[in-house]
Amino acid sequence: MFIERFIRYVRYEKRFSPHTIKAYETDLLQFQTFLTTYETTLAEATHTLVRSWVLECMEASTGAKSINRKISSLRSFYKFLQREGLVVKSPMEQVQAPKIPKRLPVIVEEAKLNALLDDEALFPSGFEGLRDRVVLELLYGTGIRLSELLGLKNSDIDDYNQQIKVLGKRNKERIIPLAKPLYALLKVYIDQKNELGFTSTEKLIVTDKGTAAYPKLIYRLVKHALGEVSTQDKKSPHILRHSFATALLNKGAELTAIKELLGHANLSATQIYTHNSIEKLKSIYKQAHPKA
Repeated sequence: MFIERFIRYVRYEKRFSPHTIKAYETDLLQFQTFLTTYETTLAEATHTLVRSWVLECMEASTGAKSINRKISSLRSFYKFLQREGLVVKSPMEQVQAPKIPKRLPVIVEEAKLNALLDDEALFPSGFEGLRDRVVLELLYGTGIRLSELLGLKNSDIDDYNQQIKVLGKRNKERIIPLAKPLYALLKVYIDQKNELGFTSTEKLIVTDKGTAAYPKLIYRLVKHALGEVSTQDKKSPHILRHSFATALLNKGAELTAIKELLGHANLSATQIYTHNSIEKLKSIYKQAHPKA
């Protein structure tokens, strides 16, 4: 009962994304199952039991990031139960999350991406090749997430101001300007899409059959394209988002402006890109300075 009540709260009042809601539900049900072996309930759980569950997750080789998410789920859950008067004290008050080692965002160098997008031979003639190029240009030119790309509608393009409206996490809207070449490419794409009669969906990005694009399609085309210029293991749409933010920072953009473009809730999430720029400066120093 407690879990269902909490899920209704995060779905209808907090308006969290379906992905986040699913993660909450999975974590809480997993913890509830763990408690049954101790013949206790969610309302009776102690900090000792929470720690035991975390230890069990660690022994099952669950990563620190996943464990931190589970702890965060429990914190939010018990905070809700306290506010509703369903429990007196939260067992999370004496539970600390394990530290996560910081990892720098993986990016593709600006020069390589520019060469990739300027390579006409990479994109086959016809609608499919045009669509693939639009996808890559949008991901790298705006820094939007995969879910945001798939959610774009034709009506989200503001022709007068040459910008797009993006629906991000927690249904927050933000406006992102379009560079003139990208806007011009989008207009060519939309014209060709209309000529082919692909009007069965309002979605901007579609398959070669005219139906709404899906995640696996985008992953596949991004992986293929990045494989032409990079040997790194990771070749996902999010790499282009990281590359977008890093390129802006390297060109002197303010961190607060990058935060708004990316749709980050807090500046701390954006600050990770400063580490990439510092590493680049160190590399330049080592290569160029006579005393390095």
